[in-house]
Amino acid sequence: MSDRREFLRTTAAGALAAGVASRVLHAAARPLTDPAGPIGWPPLDTVRIGFVGVGHQGSSHVENFLKIEGVAITAICDINPTKVEKMQQVVVDAGRPRPLGFSRGPDDFRRMCDLEQLDLVFTATPWEWHAPVCLAAMRAGKHAATEVPMCVTLEECWALVEAADQTRRHCVMMENCCYDRTEMMILNMVRQGLFGELLHAECGYLHDLRELKLTDFYEQRWRVKHSIRRNGDLYPTHGLGPVAQWLDVNRGNQFDHLVSMASNGRGLQRWAAEHIGADSPEARGPYALGDVVTTLIRTHAGQTILITHDTNSPRPYSRKILLQGTKGIVRKYPEQKIHLEGASPAHRWEDLLTYRERYEHPVWRSLEERSRGAGHGGMDFIEDYRLIQCLRDGSPTDMDVYDGAAWSAVSALSERSIREGSQPVAFPDFTRGAWKTRAALGIVGG
Repeated sequence: MSDRREFLRTTAAGALAAGVASRVLHAAARPLTDPAGPIGWPPLDTVRIGFVGVGHQGSSHVENFLKIEGVAITAICDINPTKVEKMQQVVVDAGRPRPLGFSRGPDDFRRMCDLEQLDLVFTATPWEWHAPVCLAAMRAGKHAATEVPMCVTLEECWALVEAADQTRRHCVMMENCCYDRTEMMILNMVRQGLFGELLHAECGYLHDLRELKLTDFYEQRWRVKHSIRRNGDLYPTHGLGPVAQWLDVNRGNQFDHLVSMASNGRGLQRWAAEHIGADSPEARGPYALGDVVTTLIRTHAGQTILITHDTNSPRPYSRKILLQGTKGIVRKYPEQKIHLEGASPAHRWEDLLTYRERYEHPVWRSLEERSRGAGHGGMDFIEDYRLIQCLRDGSPTDMDVYDGAAWSAVSALSERSIREGSQPVAFPDFTRGAWKTRAALGIVGG
């Protein structure tokens, strides 16, 4: 536990020191040999996986991987021994050898990462542990995959990029929403030029989490602790990941700068007063997080992206999802609609699903049945399947360390912008210029 506190103190101090340098903040590139180069790792016939964190989302991933050929689940790590034993039994019940268990404390993942019989370490822990686990994995010679966000601070972003470059190991942020059926169909439509030149996108994470934050849904209530001490877009990647792929960010385009602002924070106190008690610690707060955080990004190519973070309000779920180009516009929430100039009735929306037969992404055509019943409408299985497919083929992963860093960096940069009175904040170039020549994400099959 002392190592963890020291790690958090060090990264927080680094981020603060960088944040006070200028009102308009710019991040210098960090030179390394062969930055943003191809991993070039040979194909793996069998991918041997060790899991760190097998709670709600981690256990779902274990069950997905048990259904994918070419996977061996070798080790399970969690601070809760009961969870380790439960997932060991799940693996055994699937007819596989019992994985090794690691539950000696919060740092026991380091012992697991040293196992020779591991190729990939997959973490689904609380956010602040994502970077430490991935760093330990890569430094031990393993590929790393993590739930979102990839990291919390800019220092962590750079540490992961540098470790991936130096060790030549994959470090992948598992953004499941990039594999949502609608988002993948829109990517296919973008690649076929339906929307013309892309101009603007909207996205976000709008999800009423008040009850989950303020009860024991999350282990040791870890998630609300971020709301207590941080004010920014704490969870940008669900909406931003697909948008970044549509706009070729890190592959011919780049996030240039952002501006963020936050509303007052009222939702957590009000919910706690009504459901826990007006005199409860939860109702008294205080909470740093504004109920609605709005961020505007401008890309190098001149597009704008509007991102909304709203997890403390009574509202239906949404990721907003809107894309606008010179030839048309498409949206996902509250209804899936599209308007294409010359094809749609003038000034009217059409049902997007009428375009599915023609523009369904090939991955969904091939994996729809296999993904049925998996988490979040099947997209969790598809993201896990694609990771294993890439590792077994020796091909580049759909998302890499530079994507994970750029998308996750929005959190720290939005916090800085808000803290500096909504001043513009420049994005670091984690690719160190390689974004200018890297190939765009293609339309692949399943």
